[in-house]
Amino acid sequence: MNRQHMGIIVGGILLLMVAMGISRFAYTPILPFMRVDANLTFSQGGLLASSNYIGYFIGALGAAFIYRSKKNFLLLNVVINILSVVLMGVIDSYAIWILLRLIAGITGGFIFVLTSSIVMDYLAAQLLTRWSGYVFSGIGLGIATSGLVVPFLEARAAWQGSWIGLGVLSTLFLLTTLLLWRKLSIPNRTKPVQGEHTSIWHGFMPWLIVAYGLEGLGYIVTGTFLVDIIYNIEALRSYAGYSWVVVGLAAIPSAPVWMKLMTRFSTISMMALAYALQIIGILLPVVSQTVWSVLLSAFLFGFTFVGLVTMSTGYARALFPKQSAYVVSMLTTFYALGQIVGPVIASRLETHYATFKAPLLFAGIIVTLALLILMIGYTYSKKKSVPVAKELYN
Repeated sequence: MNRQHMGIIVGGILLLMVAMGISRFAYTPILPFMRVDANLTFSQGGLLASSNYIGYFIGALGAAFIYRSKKNFLLLNVVINILSVVLMGVIDSYAIWILLRLIAGITGGFIFVLTSSIVMDYLAAQLLTRWSGYVFSGIGLGIATSGLVVPFLEARAAWQGSWIGLGVLSTLFLLTTLLLWRKLSIPNRTKPVQGEHTSIWHGFMPWLIVAYGLEGLGYIVTGTFLVDIIYNIEALRSYAGYSWVVVGLAAIPSAPVWMKLMTRFSTISMMALAYALQIIGILLPVVSQTVWSVLLSAFLFGFTFVGLVTMSTGYARALFPKQSAYVVSMLTTFYALGQIVGPVIASRLETHYATFKAPLLFAGIIVTLALLILMIGYTYSKKKSVPVAKELYN
């Protein structure tokens, strides 16, 4: 791999750090401080999260229809995304926060889908598909960065300073990407004609999309409220911030590790394993509230959710290699749809039962259902002799 190829991957990693690790998931470690200093209720925190996920849904869906000037459109969204992060620390209005989180979600959806498809298409053209999963390590790097930076900034400039500082950091990542991608040229494309052999809405793909959507619904409960849950357990409060760092550190190597496993075992079996491990991670705090159990929960969460993103998008692109942006967009749209509903249901369950165990049990059940649908759909498709993707990265 030469310097140009590496630069494209690194640039993609940095953009996912901005859109996912910072703009989206930095809200998780900042939320406990906003709840105390801004007097946010659990329900208000859930609504802010859902506003972001509604935006993410819109952006992910809209990305399927971007065929021209992809690079410029992507970079414009990164600029707007960074501004929405900075303004969270400048403006003191809950109504404006709802709008800003919506904007961050819309731009984040565009950034995730377009960055993923651009990097995967570039690497495929260079016969370097086995490296494509590495771009998703940007999610984990961003999470780990926000987990480390937020407590440092909050101690010096309160939660407002955390948002502003993260915006400055995101700007540095954008400038670096502009340098690394200065020679990247992306050809315009025309909308593919949908037919019996090109439509993604047949065979195994719909099953994969539904399972992935349920994964979005289940995992986001932990993704939104993990730090807040631990923070509100008196004996574990001092470990709340560390838990999010553990999530990020586990997520960083997860894409390469799952890719390596896929070279030895089938992709579907590795997806099933990731789902099973995530279910264990979600339910661990329900049965045990020790330091080690919550940190193991954080590790399993970080290690599996990025792995599932990597494997699901990679498998879908292998099924429809000429429609990478469209299939990633549809997967991400259903994923985002689940995320819109998840925080609202979780906050309602926590309010009704007055315990964090209720939303975690709900999340565990939903991810279990996702696993069942994945396996049933794959088995059914094979019996019907419907083509499925060849094993990836062999």
